[in-house]
Amino acid sequence: MDTRNINIITLAYMGDAVYEVYIRKALIEKNIALVDDLQKVAINYVSAKSQSRILNLLIDKNVLTLEEMDIVKRGRNYKRASHPKNTDILTYKNSTGFEALIGYLYLSNNIERLDEIMNIVLEESYEKNS
Repeated sequence: MDTRNINIITLAYMGDAVYEVYIRKALIEKNIALVDDLQKVAINYVSAKSQSRILNLLIDKNVLTLEEMDIVKRGRNYKRASHPKNTDILTYKNSTGFEALIGYLYLSNNIERLDEIMNIVLEESYEKNS
């Protein structure tokens, strides 16, 4: 699939879903048994604030390639008329950039790279949420 022709917000839409599946799978693998508990813990990973923090960590650790940073920047720079009331605009834009990256890797069928990034995300998030 040629992801260069896909709207950046469409990549973020896909990335949101893929990211949530990765998080849900990781939490189930940690033997969290009750769905209510899974939902409460998942919120710590999938919130805009958490995604923004993870993106900044990936950037600070110089994990992302130039191509990946281009996707992130396109997601962050996308002009939207509004954003959720529970987060500031910068956090929301970072979150959109992160989701666009995840969607891009998934739709590009670059699952090995997606797994690498998600392993970093899960390690960092686990340490932060422990």
